[in-house]
Amino acid sequence: MSRLCIGFEVHQPFRLNPDFSSSNGTDSLESAYFSPLNREILERVADKCYIPATSAILENLDKGFKCAFSISGTLAEQLEKWRPDALDLFRQAAAHKNAEMIAQTYFHSVASLFDLGEFEEQVRLHKKMLKSTFGATPKVMENTEFIFNDHIARSAKKLGFKAIYTEGVERVLGWRSPDYVYSCNGIKLLMRNYQLSDDVAFRFNNREWDQYPLMADKFASWAAASPGDYVNVFVDYETFGEHHWSDSGILEFLRWLPKECMDRGIEFITPSQAAEIPARDELSVEETISWADVEKDASAWLGNTIQHTALKAIQRARAYAKDKKMWRYLQTSDHFYYMASKFGSCADVHNYFSPDACKPYDSFANYMRIVSDYERLAAQKMKKKAAAMELRTVPPEEAFQFYTSSAYTGFTAYSLDDLCDLLNYVPKDSVEHHLRNKDLSRWVQDVLGDEALAGQMDACKNRLELAEVAAKKRDALWKSLR
Repeated sequence: MSRLCIGFEVHQPFRLNPDFSSSNGTDSLESAYFSPLNREILERVADKCYIPATSAILENLDKGFKCAFSISGTLAEQLEKWRPDALDLFRQAAAHKNAEMIAQTYFHSVASLFDLGEFEEQVRLHKKMLKSTFGATPKVMENTEFIFNDHIARSAKKLGFKAIYTEGVERVLGWRSPDYVYSCNGIKLLMRNYQLSDDVAFRFNNREWDQYPLMADKFASWAAASPGDYVNVFVDYETFGEHHWSDSGILEFLRWLPKECMDRGIEFITPSQAAEIPARDELSVEETISWADVEKDASAWLGNTIQHTALKAIQRARAYAKDKKMWRYLQTSDHFYYMASKFGSCADVHNYFSPDACKPYDSFANYMRIVSDYERLAAQKMKKKAAAMELRTVPPEEAFQFYTSSAYTGFTAYSLDDLCDLLNYVPKDSVEHHLRNKDLSRWVQDVLGDEALAGQMDACKNRLELAEVAAKKRDALWKSLR
């Protein structure tokens, strides 16, 4: 008998306010930083997807259908605020013996890409939310967008989970099939069959696809014919009614799939039941993989310079994180996803998921303005206010751009940290150009407010001396904040 394990990623971010410029600190940070469209989007998705899709699933759970939900903390908050009727349906599903709730990072964040300790804390926060909101104790987890490597496996094992999800990437599997259970660093590994998953998530409504239209009976026959111990299908829940509208037939597909599968002898299993299947092999995943884009790596969030700059900024912002929850909201993967600059089909997907097809640099600039404002407000309340203000991230309008005598180099410093790093590899003629014109010292004095450091930089004769005096001051300032 074939076995089918179906899981749903259920997530909405708190999208950032695209018109943000500066806050005065009197309003809540949420009202200043988050888009007023968040409620409108949530209401639409609830009506088009969450309510009809979950209602269809509830009808089938009593008939032997089984599935799993991974609901982010940011979505649970929005449902509680704006659509408790949709939240109640998820609670009904969570209470059913045939549905399972999966843990993830509460903020659907990229924390695992820069701090496993922070990642683990956010998973713990999500576990608490699942218990308090849904009465569920998760046994299986997935990291944001299936981001995974050996270190994340160790963390999942440390957190007490039976299994963790990731993508069935060929360069990791080699000759192996994703339709078996594996193990990695002492924890079971459930690998998504992305071919079958993407048939539903991406190709369902593609009239140029040679298998269009995809009906429930056809998909069930494919699943039944798949060799292996089980088939793992995992998709964005918004596939059902939001990404593919109801007139495409997607909700009818979801409603009839359980019957068509059972008619073909397919048994539905939960992720916990899949984790009981003996591991076929031990895998080592040294590189970071995910389910995103054709590369299936971390490039959806760290594929260009502005994404790396933004990630460094939010890492530094930990020192300002008296309001740790807001700091964590700013780690949500979607913010970095909107900054991606890809081509071809990957660009089409990123554009679809980005608010109003927002351009990557616009998303980045807006993000940096908000991080800068967050740090500025926090710095004003810190004991070492002057040091905190000098180390803060500055908004794009105040950042230092490195030029040669004729052109922009592409390098920009948004903080003293950035300046220290860039001085080590910005083109020599650019550094010499700014040294001659005293541009660097003027920026340090006028924007960062450090007259003493500006004087020291004016006395420097070359790149090495500039880098030394800047790094020495930077290190002293960070030490004073600890």
